[in-house]
Amino acid sequence: MFDVLIIGGGVSGMSCALVLGSAKNKAFVTDKKIGIFTHQKNSSLQEAIFYNAYGITPGKLGSDLLIESSQDLAMTYPHISQIPNEKVIKVEGSFPEFTVTTNKNSYKTKNIVIGIGSANTFDIEGLMQYIEPHKKALPEKQRIQLKNDDHKVTDGIYVIGTLAGWRSQLAIAAGSGAAVATDILTLWNNGVQTHAHDSIR
Repeated sequence: MFDVLIIGGGVSGMSCALVLGSAKNKAFVTDKKIGIFTHQKNSSLQEAIFYNAYGITPGKLGSDLLIESSQDLAMTYPHISQIPNEKVIKVEGSFPEFTVTTNKNSYKTKNIVIGIGSANTFDIEGLMQYIEPHKKALPEKQRIQLKNDDHKVTDGIYVIGTLAGWRSQLAIAAGSGAAVATDILTLWNNGVQTHAHDSIR
């Protein structure tokens, strides 16, 4: 049983995983099992190049960023399970016990974070009822988002990045994933507002 499974290994998903990973020494996180599906075949980063993203060397290719972020997560926070090459096709159950089914396996989790982009090809069974037109995309692009209130779709299900209704900018997606990570940390900390900072002190 996972405490949280993140669906999507792009900017928002990786940012969420990194913040959760960085909280590993907090007493209320030490026993938590965290996983991320890093299936990235259709990520918009595959065709991206960055000149306007804080902290990223100008000219960085999105395809390289995808590879490097998975490697960095594995090296820095090896306690987070990366699940590559599996596509989520169904979500069943309700908080605090969901079943996430992929094309290869099924997993039990208490919480789900979805960050797989806003293409109208979204087809995860069990989540289709939350789809609505994207509020910040051009209508001709036919983008979608999941209905949410400050990233929360329903108890135990969160959405991040463009699928949460945010615009397609790396910095926005990263912040969205980090915001949900701190919401989950707050949940695990019995509702006490919580964040995770690294420090040289």
